[in-house]
Amino acid sequence: MSWAKRILRVNLTKGTCQEEPLNMDWAQKYLGQRGLATKYLCEEIDPRVDPLSPDNKLIIATGPLTGTAASTGGRWSVITKGALTGAIACSNSGGFFGAELKFAGWDMIIFEGKSPKPVYLLVQDDVAQLVDASGYWGRTVWETEKGLKAEHQDPQLRVASIGQAGEVGVKFAGIVNDLHRAAGRSGVGTVMGSKNLKAVAVRGTKGVQVRDPIAFMKATSEAKAVLAENAVTGEGLPAMGTQVLMNVINECGALPTRNHKDVQFAGASDISAEAMHETRRSDGKANLTRNGACFGCTIGCGRISTIDPTHYTVKDRKQYQMASGGLEYEAAWALGAANGVNDLDALTFANFICNEQGFDPISFGATVGAAMELYEMGVITTKDTGGLELTWGNAETLTTLAELTGRGEGFGAEIGLGSKLLTEKYGHPDLSMSVKGQEFPAYDARGIQGMGLTYATSNRGACHLRGYTVASEVLGIPEKTDPLSSDGKAGLVIAFQDATGAVDSAGICVFTTFAWSMDNIAPQIAAACEGDWSVEKLLEVGERIWNLERKFNMDAGFTGKDDTLPKRLLKDAAKTGPAEGKVNELGKMLPEYYALRGWTPDGVPTNDTLGRLVL
Repeated sequence: MSWAKRILRVNLTKGTCQEEPLNMDWAQKYLGQRGLATKYLCEEIDPRVDPLSPDNKLIIATGPLTGTAASTGGRWSVITKGALTGAIACSNSGGFFGAELKFAGWDMIIFEGKSPKPVYLLVQDDVAQLVDASGYWGRTVWETEKGLKAEHQDPQLRVASIGQAGEVGVKFAGIVNDLHRAAGRSGVGTVMGSKNLKAVAVRGTKGVQVRDPIAFMKATSEAKAVLAENAVTGEGLPAMGTQVLMNVINECGALPTRNHKDVQFAGASDISAEAMHETRRSDGKANLTRNGACFGCTIGCGRISTIDPTHYTVKDRKQYQMASGGLEYEAAWALGAANGVNDLDALTFANFICNEQGFDPISFGATVGAAMELYEMGVITTKDTGGLELTWGNAETLTTLAELTGRGEGFGAEIGLGSKLLTEKYGHPDLSMSVKGQEFPAYDARGIQGMGLTYATSNRGACHLRGYTVASEVLGIPEKTDPLSSDGKAGLVIAFQDATGAVDSAGICVFTTFAWSMDNIAPQIAAACEGDWSVEKLLEVGERIWNLERKFNMDAGFTGKDDTLPKRLLKDAAKTGPAEGKVNELGKMLPEYYALRGWTPDGVPTNDTLGRLVL
């Protein structure tokens, strides 16, 4: 129960769609979504495959709680070898697409090969077919979704597609569903584009069954009450969204600014959640229109925003004078503080372009920050940029680069390489603020020590959603730890990483863990799924997933030497704020982390660890 127990295998080379039974032995060991799809990927591809080769596979996966009454039960993931990193990639999205796929009766779709021409997959319950997408190739995400709904005369069709960024090979292209929800990181959209796959359109009418409906409703109702009563999930996120963190992290002295040269941004308040609520526009309205929620979500952290109609980005373009996906914290930081830009409307416009053309605002903004530092140093000039002045705080350059990057044109094609390849090309690789080729999110590891270890050890490259120790170090959830101390952070990071692995595999949102412990999650999974789903088993599942991902990366050529941070964070002390004088103490935390993980001093999982986890 809860699993559909069916996989759709799509061979793009041959143009075939075939049903297969889900491997239930694996489902008992990996649960679903992130874990289960990673197991399939590891079994079916050579870890050393070129991410853009037809031999790489792309898996769209749901979890057992996806499409159920569990709060936030709308999550789905894309699993592949990432185009940006060459590492294991699992990019998570919300919206309504995942639930629709489950309603159609599928746990996952495995795409293999490469279509000789652009196609999209149409899934209508049991019927799946590849359809010519030549008319949609070269069009944006927004145009594609609107067009497919009109073509099939079904406004309830759910669409996940790539924009031009995925077609032209932007290394950090994502897959966008419901216009502004995205599997955004690691270049999963780039892999999709390399397969000539434009979109997946799904309509499902079957619903989802659970093992024990009465026990499930009891468990989910109790869990929803916990979310409603919590200050973060019941008040803070619905009212302010993730953007509530902008001023908080700035005051902590952990807001990376101007490519991590600084840890505080004087313009943070101008691009914060509070600023989004202010009615300071020419038309007397606020940037924020309303909040929004994904399928089954009782939190509603999403932002729906508009841009001042007189702003330079939209005053002559009415197509952008509408309400759409607004700024979340990571995007606002990457487009703003990372580049010294404090123009809220410019950031909102750049975010619209990221959604419309399908690319990751975190990697985009961070790469622009690296380019701005190269420009400041004189390494690149206007001759390289096509006349663009990449000065800190230049909003017009930021928004122009967003449009150019989305289309793969001009200097935007350089930005589309990502910061690692860009800085290597110009001879200054140390200016890439990344791990394993993926750019940092919005937390400086000098001011929040545990996040440094999280970034360094993350299997998919620098990521906050693989072990959000900010919850403990800044917000005091589940207990407060000192963000400036490295003591005990190895154990803290492991606990967050393993728990997150289980949450990601269940089909629910990691934001629930601001309020829920595994004691709240386990009863929901146990009531929905056959088998033993105790807290202990779920944490073992999380640990197994982490080690499987680690093993894939090592087979792909990564080593313990890749578990590091840029020299800037290890050598250059923070200049202001509570972290003044601090560097990240990775050298102290990493050996303890390896030991607690049951790995060798070089970061290799031991035979005992692999055997215990049945790997």
